[in-house]
Amino acid sequence: MSEPRMPIPAPEDTYKGWLFKWTNYIKGYQRRWFVLSNGLLSYYRTQAEMRHTCRGTINLATANIAVEDSCNFVISNGGTQTYHLKASSEVERQRWITALELAKAKASRMQLESDDSGDDSTPHAAGQSTGSRNSEVQSTLRTLGSKVEDLSTCNDLIAKHGSALQRSLSELEGVQLGGETSEKIRQVTERATLFRITSNAMINACRDFMTLAQTHSKRWQKALQSEREQRVRLEETLEQLAKQHNHLERAFRGATVLPSSQSNPAIDSKGPVPRKGDASDEDEENEFFDACEDVQEFITVPADPKYHRSGSNVSGISNELGMDDGTTSLDEQSLASNPESPQSQELVPVRKRRTRIPDKPNYSLNLWSIMKNCIGKELSKIPMPVNFNEPLSMLQRLSEDLEYYELLDRAAKCQSSLEQMCYVAAFTVSSYSTTVHRTGKPFNPLLGETFELDRVQESGYRSLCEQVSHHPPAAAHHAISERGWTLRQEIALASKFRGKYLSIMPLGSIHCIFEKSTHHYTWKKVTTTVHNIIVGKLWIDQSGEIDVVNHKTGDRCHLKFAPYSYFSRDVARKVTGVVTDKDGKAHYVLSGTWDEKMEYSRVMQSSRGGENGADGRQKTVYQTLKAKELWKKTPLPEGAENMYYFSTLALTLNEPEEGVAPTDTRKRPDQRLMEQGRWEEANTEKQRLEEKQRTVRREREREANRAASPSEEGKESADGAEEVEIASEPSETTYKSKYHPIPLLLITLFLSFIIQSSSFSICLSLHQLTQMKLPPIFRYQASSRINTEVFSCFRLFSHLV
Repeated sequence: MSEPRMPIPAPEDTYKGWLFKWTNYIKGYQRRWFVLSNGLLSYYRTQAEMRHTCRGTINLATANIAVEDSCNFVISNGGTQTYHLKASSEVERQRWITALELAKAKASRMQLESDDSGDDSTPHAAGQSTGSRNSEVQSTLRTLGSKVEDLSTCNDLIAKHGSALQRSLSELEGVQLGGETSEKIRQVTERATLFRITSNAMINACRDFMTLAQTHSKRWQKALQSEREQRVRLEETLEQLAKQHNHLERAFRGATVLPSSQSNPAIDSKGPVPRKGDASDEDEENEFFDACEDVQEFITVPADPKYHRSGSNVSGISNELGMDDGTTSLDEQSLASNPESPQSQELVPVRKRRTRIPDKPNYSLNLWSIMKNCIGKELSKIPMPVNFNEPLSMLQRLSEDLEYYELLDRAAKCQSSLEQMCYVAAFTVSSYSTTVHRTGKPFNPLLGETFELDRVQESGYRSLCEQVSHHPPAAAHHAISERGWTLRQEIALASKFRGKYLSIMPLGSIHCIFEKSTHHYTWKKVTTTVHNIIVGKLWIDQSGEIDVVNHKTGDRCHLKFAPYSYFSRDVARKVTGVVTDKDGKAHYVLSGTWDEKMEYSRVMQSSRGGENGADGRQKTVYQTLKAKELWKKTPLPEGAENMYYFSTLALTLNEPEEGVAPTDTRKRPDQRLMEQGRWEEANTEKQRLEEKQRTVRREREREANRAASPSEEGKESADGAEEVEIASEPSETTYKSKYHPIPLLLITLFLSFIIQSSSFSICLSLHQLTQMKLPPIFRYQASSRINTEVFSCFRLFSHLV
């Protein structure tokens, strides 16, 4: 028995499936996703690429299709495009061949029709398109009728010749012939009769088909005419709506220029209210994609730019995430959240912020002469000229995390915790968008330095940062919003210079609490790496993983920042993530880049069984709806390349303001001098401030040590020995000992050389050094400048002894 045939798609249908395509002699056949649609055969590396990356397309109208064996076939357009394909089975190959032949025939026919009708596309013909379509249908019916008449004529001829043939055979039967000849004549007669019956049946079937086609074509013609009339009505309605929309826009622009007693300056300064995001809930075609290590490849769908806001570009969430039907735009929500009516209170004009700072001067600097002595050391303890800096402090950089505060505003209004998680995750990614071109080092804040950012009038939040530790550098940041959220973070930075690159590792945690739902989220930052420190153009990369955790519900979002790789085919600066509930079930997937935008897709179904990843584990296949935009980066202001690539918010952070604390960063003189382009004066002032801070620090530590161990201090004073003073930077220190200092110093320097040559860096903090006590053998009298690593070697060797 023959194998049952698989259903063949109609010519107008889109046909999809996996085929193996020959790539080269090294990789051989590779599995690719092929799509046959509108006479074009396209292929992609995965299903996820269908929305943004097509690897190749061939037009079947001029293509040749050749079958090589049971599974292989070749498609060529006679030029440079030739696809050597292989199906998984003979049945699958036959399905593809049939679909390709049908698509090729249709494409060729459509091409001929378009060529024939090309000369008729005149304005007069366009004006009579409806009548031409009706005449086309009638012409098709007449053609079908003529074909049936031809078939009837053929039937008559077949019947006529068949009867003549049967008479001739009957006459032959009457002739006296041998038994064998008579038997053959009888067989021919039976076959002729069977032929006549079959021919009659064929003609009858064709006539029945014609009758049925005429009956249905009349109904189709009526339905087509109804659709055309409805389209005309819709076009007229759309035209009226467009006119009404233009009228409303003009009315709105006129309303924003009302007298101050009737208008809201907060709204006037911001311009037109951004339109609400796309909130359609249409049924989208399910799409599949793979995830490496549970998250690898995601759909990236370019969103319609008309829905982007002109400010921070936070798109409206669709009903797909379960928002209420009464969802309003962000500005409408902020106005509605104000319990007092704008007319019932005195309106305060919003301050106009600056949009430019002095251009960055072009000063040359020998980078290697400064950095060659910094390898393996804690970067925060190395004095650096302002040439490496940008005119902002680390406290101000922390405040820049709030540039896309609207994400938290929308998260505070979400009813679903999983939906809220999507916004919080997008907020964590958005904080890195300002770092893509910012290769300058922020100023290290002085101990006790503060920075207050008051944006209550414009944005509804207030932020305060303070430097709470100098070595290691640590800062505390607290922000509170009138729209129902609180953000706090404690960040301690650890940085290492390794010759080719500089790594910055944040060590603190970030907390976000929403008042209405009492949801408490925590996460940490990823590692920032600055490449090409010595040679080449500086560039920044973010890499690592972030776990955003909702401690109330147990929801979790695992974000992965893919490190840049020259050999990777993925988009640069890629970020992927999965939002799961407390049971580990995936509900949303996030995808995008940390410097551009983030999108989400609702997971309809997930299963194991995709292609194996690089570590041999199976990938998780997610069936998702079409991706929607969560966040999009605001374009940098004009001329940003001459202003340290500052964003709109960053340009305002160091703007002088009245009423700030004396410890505020805006009053720091070296940073202000650098912003004004006076870098030599800024370097001098920076060294003065840092030396003053070191002096105060040493004095405080000396007092703390005396207060902590008064008995030991008295004992050492009685013996005539002095206490060792250890500074955060290399300093001149005197030691007293009855032992000869030279051998001990040589041993110590030898250990330091071994440690440095093996790229092993020992950086002990000041607190750790003061807690250790040197044995008497190391109390010798010598005067030398010894850096922190030599002190570390002393401590290590003393423990070994």
